[in-house]
Amino acid sequence: MTENPSPNNGCPAGGDSDANRADPQEQRIADALTRITNKIIVMSGKGGVGKSSFSTNLAVLLSEKGFSTGLLDVDLHGPSIAGMMGVHGLLDVGENKKAVPKKVGKNLQVVSMQSLMADPDQAVIWRGPAKTGVIRQFIGDVNWDALDFLIVDSPPGTGDEPLSIAQTIAGAKALIVTTPQDVALADVRKSINFCRNVNLDILGLVENMGPFSCPCCGETVALFKSRGGKLTADAMGVTFLGTLPFDPLVVASCDEGTPIAANGNGGPFTTALDEVVQAIVNRL
Repeated sequence: MTENPSPNNGCPAGGDSDANRADPQEQRIADALTRITNKIIVMSGKGGVGKSSFSTNLAVLLSEKGFSTGLLDVDLHGPSIAGMMGVHGLLDVGENKKAVPKKVGKNLQVVSMQSLMADPDQAVIWRGPAKTGVIRQFIGDVNWDALDFLIVDSPPGTGDEPLSIAQTIAGAKALIVTTPQDVALADVRKSINFCRNVNLDILGLVENMGPFSCPCCGETVALFKSRGGKLTADAMGVTFLGTLPFDPLVVASCDEGTPIAANGNGGPFTTALDEVVQAIVNRL
């Protein structure tokens, strides 16, 4: 999919200019955001830390706790949320010409770039302005219900997508996911500094793929060291929200389109995730 940006795709969000106030899309974005109580952008400094699987399970668990939840995938070049949620097909269009999110269960709505492409293997070849434009459309031109939480899964790094979210979604807070290994933590520090540079509040840091109990011998195994996330959060003055243990079932369940948080297995990952979710709700 090659870029075909509309004239306002490169416009920054926010501001008090007459042009912004007169922009119909700007008004649609503002109207949509007034119906969303908590906006959380899930970020990571590098790929491979389980950010998207965390976003998916976070949204599922929030919805199962009774919160009206939206899950928005803005990883435009490598969208994976639709597959993890078992969502298929293109988005429908409502009577008001806005896209209709995919419904998953009673309290969860999902929008992914994957749901805009007839061919799932189609490459998205866009520059920054086009990506900014489609992210703005994901907010203003989608029929989001009134939401308690909007979880935004962003691609790794500090590029166009997280910057566009920071500029477009007023009141958004960053939730940063890392693994305990040194390489990931070095990139996390960059993500923290990015948030501070663009005035994006940091909700906290979650350590994923942490130590787990060996199913054979019961000994604790640390694939990627341990406590690195907590030490980094403390050093950078960021709230540490908790550690999620490594669990192969997380990968298997997402591949099957049924996130582990939805199957109620009560395992160590789900128990730890519940504690992280409670910490998030308490902070908000």
